[in-house]
Amino acid sequence: MTFLSGFEEDMNGQSEGQSFALLAELCAKLEKTSGRIEKTRLLSDFLKRLNSDEIELAVAMIIGRTFSEPDPRVLEVSGRTVWKIVQQAPQTALVQSPLTIRVVQRYFEDVAHAYGAGSRTRKEALIDALLGQASPLEREYITRILLGEMRIGVVEGVMEEAIARAAGVDVELVKRANMFSGNLGTVAKIALEKGRNGLREVSVTLFNPVKPMLAEMSSLKDTLAEHKGPVAFEYKFDGARIQAHKDKNRIAIYTRRHTDATVSLPDIVKTVRENVHAAKALVEGEVVAVGADDKPLPFQDLMRRFRRTIDIEKSAIDIPLKLYLFDILLVDDTSLFDLPYEERWNILAKVCSRDLLARRIVTDYLTEAEKFLTEALRAGHEGLMAKTLDSPYLPGVRGKKWLKIKPAESLDLVIIAAEWGSGRREGWLSNYHLAVRDEETGRYLDVGKTFKGLTDIEFQRMTDRLQSLKLNEKGYTVFVKPETVVEVAYNEIQRSPHYNSGLALRFARITRIRDDKSPDEIDTIQNLQRLYERQFEQKAKPNA
Repeated sequence: MTFLSGFEEDMNGQSEGQSFALLAELCAKLEKTSGRIEKTRLLSDFLKRLNSDEIELAVAMIIGRTFSEPDPRVLEVSGRTVWKIVQQAPQTALVQSPLTIRVVQRYFEDVAHAYGAGSRTRKEALIDALLGQASPLEREYITRILLGEMRIGVVEGVMEEAIARAAGVDVELVKRANMFSGNLGTVAKIALEKGRNGLREVSVTLFNPVKPMLAEMSSLKDTLAEHKGPVAFEYKFDGARIQAHKDKNRIAIYTRRHTDATVSLPDIVKTVRENVHAAKALVEGEVVAVGADDKPLPFQDLMRRFRRTIDIEKSAIDIPLKLYLFDILLVDDTSLFDLPYEERWNILAKVCSRDLLARRIVTDYLTEAEKFLTEALRAGHEGLMAKTLDSPYLPGVRGKKWLKIKPAESLDLVIIAAEWGSGRREGWLSNYHLAVRDEETGRYLDVGKTFKGLTDIEFQRMTDRLQSLKLNEKGYTVFVKPETVVEVAYNEIQRSPHYNSGLALRFARITRIRDDKSPDEIDTIQNLQRLYERQFEQKAKPNA
């Protein structure tokens, strides 16, 4: 019991606050409920029962997180380890007094804080002790939270609607506050305690990264038809998207996944300090690794810089970086999110050195856009971004205000399983099951498999990575936690009864491992269905 001595105070008082059993019972009901309105009602009623200090914890747990989204803490416990402990844990609770939401969270925190010699044993002992106190139903949902796989159909949009209903406020207020905060639990607490006035006060804050605005795939012709007027075309760089936050001499660089990369990128910090001429600013751009003649280096070389925490100066010489800026979201104390894109660009051009700005043109002529696309490709970049001149900045939103144009069709997908290879690939997990996300339910739906695109070294590294994410194994197939995002090129989208998405990618091949993207940012089944239908603008559609 030496591992658990820190819990005595919590355990003695764990009757205070809502029991975790109520949260588990809610999750069981949600899993059996298909209607969005009924899910929202169940969530709303539950949120209203919580104490103030439980709201943020419960919201994170219900959407399958041990900590709220901006919280950098991680458990560092593999899915395989969790399943091993689950299988060994007793099937009846050893302690009769009920677990509370706060006590479960305290266990998560202590697992995350265990480090150094013996930390693995301590982490496993803490999880074992937690599961040993849980009822079978509680154990089921604690396990799902640990694995990040709730499968109860509560995506962010459903939770936002539930928060709005519980607080009696308009859902758009909740959505807007979540855009700026990035922490749905905090938004829920503000909504329930302070109502609409509190939500209106939530705005962008320096050193609290916001979700990036997202784009859909398109073509030049479709883009000009969609936007019906002059469009801003920018180079789409083969790099990593970042936000730079500046307050006088304090500067922080965040990745699109909100990871603080400041220590790894001193050269980018220096660039921002010397070239962003405002006391306070939040600018967004792309970092590109460059070689001879400023030509982009492969994406994987760039990722080596972002992971580097030692020998940083040598790494900066070996892999030099270049920063291209394309948006500004705050200057001094003024939020710019609601301004049209063209106004934000003009402010960016005044605040930043011109040589940092992304190359762009504004046109409604197809031939001019085609020429610009050719220039971007010859310069070694991916393609173009197209942005409507009147578009506000909508954090976390994917829509047609921003479109991406690339000569080869590709999708960002997540690996949900892999198969052991044979022949030359024996000993490697090398046939990857790929999935899109359903934005309505949060489920991952498979769209095919591929073993193409990786080098032998990448196969080995991917095998090690997927083994650490293993959930279970059946025959030659290893099912993994959906965490590894890959960019996949393909030739065609086909109907398929073999996959639960109903669609399959023809000649799928991995082009990049996207460590800079989270599973929440992958392409959706809704987008895939749109792309499937778009194929038949130029060719006949097969019979169902």
